[in-house]
Amino acid sequence: MGIYPLPLEKLIEQFTRLPGIGQKSATRVALHILKSEREMAENLARSLIDVKEKIKACSTCFNFTDDDPCSICRNENRANGIICVVEGPGDQLAIEESGNFKGKYHVLQGVLSPLDGIGPEDLKIGELLNRIEKEDVREIILATNPTTEGEATASFLADLLTDKGLRMTRIALGVPIGGDLKYMDAMTLQHAFKSRTPVKQ
Repeated sequence: MGIYPLPLEKLIEQFTRLPGIGQKSATRVALHILKSEREMAENLARSLIDVKEKIKACSTCFNFTDDDPCSICRNENRANGIICVVEGPGDQLAIEESGNFKGKYHVLQGVLSPLDGIGPEDLKIGELLNRIEKEDVREIILATNPTTEGEATASFLADLLTDKGLRMTRIALGVPIGGDLKYMDAMTLQHAFKSRTPVKQ
């Protein structure tokens, strides 16, 4: 038996199932909710239910949305012929928050991983091919993560799309600003050397 009453123990256990939340953090959050007004707990519970009931995948780009198609896919100002291909909604959100990209997205909903039994048919690759045929796409930006699976997925897509008459680009990868070379892994340094740029004379 735990040191807390059973309902509180159950709440702490649920929080520990979330990524990045350990036992201490889960306990702190649960105790905060317990001490707060009932309205806070009700709003949290309502928000959790709303997320499960109202959020779905956009039928065009497969990003999370509560309105189909999503606001980015509906935005004619973003129909500039460029599609940025990402692994998941979190990657799309990070790029969008940077404010550096004004085209449209395509969310693969994962990466190729033969060891986990994930092949091309398990990702939204067929849907990407359909978009290329239907939309006036001129460039595909491959923005998968610099992992073994992300690189394999980018290579697969590059080979698959070679004969489509598109400009194909890959986001630059390498040493981050503020990074220290002695702490970089071999793959990061390899990309940094491949993606080196000329210095003004």
